[in-house]
Amino acid sequence: MSTFGQIFRVTTYGESHCKGVGCIVDGCPPGLEITEAEIQVQLDRRRPGQSHLTTPRSESDTVTIQSGTEFNYTLGTPICMTVPNKDQKPHDYTETDFYPRPSHADWTYLQKYGVKASSGGGRSSARETIGRVAAGAVAEKYLKQLGIEIVAFVSAVGPVRLPILDDFSEQSSKDFTALIDSVTRDQVDQFITRCPIKDLSDKMTNEIEKRIVEKNSIGGVVTCVIRNCPLGLGEPCFDKLEATLAHAMLSIPATKGFEFGSGFYGTTLSGSEHNDPFIPDGKGGLKTTKNHSGGIQGGISNGENIYFNVAFKPAATISVSQATSTYDGTQGTLEARGRHDPCVLPRAVPIVEAMASLVIMDAIMIQNSRALANSRLPAIPENLKGINPLQTKIKLT
Repeated sequence: MSTFGQIFRVTTYGESHCKGVGCIVDGCPPGLEITEAEIQVQLDRRRPGQSHLTTPRSESDTVTIQSGTEFNYTLGTPICMTVPNKDQKPHDYTETDFYPRPSHADWTYLQKYGVKASSGGGRSSARETIGRVAAGAVAEKYLKQLGIEIVAFVSAVGPVRLPILDDFSEQSSKDFTALIDSVTRDQVDQFITRCPIKDLSDKMTNEIEKRIVEKNSIGGVVTCVIRNCPLGLGEPCFDKLEATLAHAMLSIPATKGFEFGSGFYGTTLSGSEHNDPFIPDGKGGLKTTKNHSGGIQGGISNGENIYFNVAFKPAATISVSQATSTYDGTQGTLEARGRHDPCVLPRAVPIVEAMASLVIMDAIMIQNSRALANSRLPAIPENLKGINPLQTKIKLT
């Protein structure tokens, strides 16, 4: 389906080479101040042609809000945002009339629908994500007023990787914790790779440049942190917060994996090594000592930083000649044309941030609706909450 979310619902529309793409946002609270310029900031971070490391397709991706706002304030009605496709070159894709591109969606779309877009990737193209980023910018504006910060960055390109991805040593963990505690989008955007660590960024640039010369592509990892997330978000059992984040991230084109918190490395630890003991947070609540849980326990946010990794494959469309088959099974050679990203990672960063914003926004609205309904009922007696208030107080002092 093309709709995501339960209360804050986003529907994206458009194909890579149609007249335009965009989204409809339904369920946005009325009274939120939002402008096209604010949305444009994130779209500019996603658009093609930003550097020599991205596709040269020239699109300004200028957004127009067509409905749902007046005098720059939301009305509570559906918000429609559209972005025109201007730099279209459908003749660059005539070979796909005969060959389904390896690892692309040409074959599967044709089998599913009996028809496919004749140029570009249609709905499977990363151009579809423009609507996600525009909607995410609206959600993010609301979240910022709650103090919530979402920052993503490139942590791996091919073999060039942030140490924490392969080494959970004490020093690597400390360095990573310091990074996600403080990294900002301005710091990330200082580098064309969107990796905020200069020496790693330089190595990533070299890795991508090699693929450009080879007319090939390379994959990698985007890491994202959500700071100041409220406690209590997430809907067990099937809509746990990590499950909705995984759903959101794995719906992004070219994604191949998702892990949060200690991730796959955590499987190598014993329970005593992995468990997060609780300590007082100095504000009347609790915090964990290590945050191996990645800010989520039992599918519910616990107030710590939520962090996760998203794996992206090498872009499927490349200009290297590939031995493959035509739609009728005749073997041949495909030499793709067109303008393609040698590495999708730099442009994927704002998409990951947008999808994280949509997940957290929807989760907050769901939790707020529960809290409002609960506020109409008598208070729950202390002896029914499953804790002994006196014993709890004694243990924490």
